[in-house]
Amino acid sequence: MQIARYTAYGGPETVALEDAPIPTPGQGELLIRVRAAPVTAGDARMRSGRVPRGLSLMVRLAIGWSRPRVAPGWAFAGEVAALGPGVTGFTQGQRVFGLKGFKGGAHAEYLTIPATGPVLSLPDTLSFEQGAAFFFGGLTAAEFLIDRARLAPGERLLVAGATGSVGSAAVQIARHVGAEVAATASPANHPLARQLGATEVTDYRSGPPQGPFDVILDVMGSLGWSRAQPLLTPQGRLVLITADLSEMLASALRRRRFITGTNKDDLPSMRRLVDLHRAGGYTPVIGPTLPFAQLAQAHRIAESFHKPGNLIVTMG
Repeated sequence: MQIARYTAYGGPETVALEDAPIPTPGQGELLIRVRAAPVTAGDARMRSGRVPRGLSLMVRLAIGWSRPRVAPGWAFAGEVAALGPGVTGFTQGQRVFGLKGFKGGAHAEYLTIPATGPVLSLPDTLSFEQGAAFFFGGLTAAEFLIDRARLAPGERLLVAGATGSVGSAAVQIARHVGAEVAATASPANHPLARQLGATEVTDYRSGPPQGPFDVILDVMGSLGWSRAQPLLTPQGRLVLITADLSEMLASALRRRRFITGTNKDDLPSMRRLVDLHRAGGYTPVIGPTLPFAQLAQAHRIAESFHKPGNLIVTMG
């Protein structure tokens, strides 16, 4: 089989495909034949080492000083190829999707994962490409909007960066909650933002729409607290998905109004997102789709940060 590796910190050329033996599932593990996986902005940041200001030292200590020790690939969709001893609840050939998480390893033709880990049966309503894209933006949007910002029906939300992985999920989930959604996006993506449910869409280069907003979800960190505060209602909340160290520290002083951090990727969160999909509240948007052999090109697209929807590589 082929598996992706990072050879160094740097550009897309540092992503290499290598031959490796197909792993054998151990006690309680599944062997997954991967059919599709997303290539995310997070993958591009891990590869390049370019992370928000103030976080570089911590990231290098966590994932590798001279080159990333983590393997590429955060999420996957595929089929159960084999079951390790003691596995129940899954069958060979079953369609599944799930997460490899921070340690990665989903950019491979096969992978193993604990059967009790973050892996679920893939609904018939989702393709492998949609299954691969399902969790990255959806988990982030659901937790930050529903759990942390506590977006309520009738509230006015601005999604700054509304047509990427997180933004496209946020618009859909907010509309399902019953919020009114305004959005910023590049002009080419305005039709997509409206299709997803945004009622007001402006060019991100010309600044945000006129406030006030009850919640602002800033995907790329383009606003920050100083620019967002005048656009918020007195009890308005800013959700910053991409935050540097100073913004994370500042948010600790305004816990209810300035929200940063990371989201959970556990089974209850995954199941809730599946329930949202079944209720008609969320389906991932599929953008550029490339064969696995073009993974380096996929990284070039990912680091542009202007792709519509989710960027996917397929393994056949």
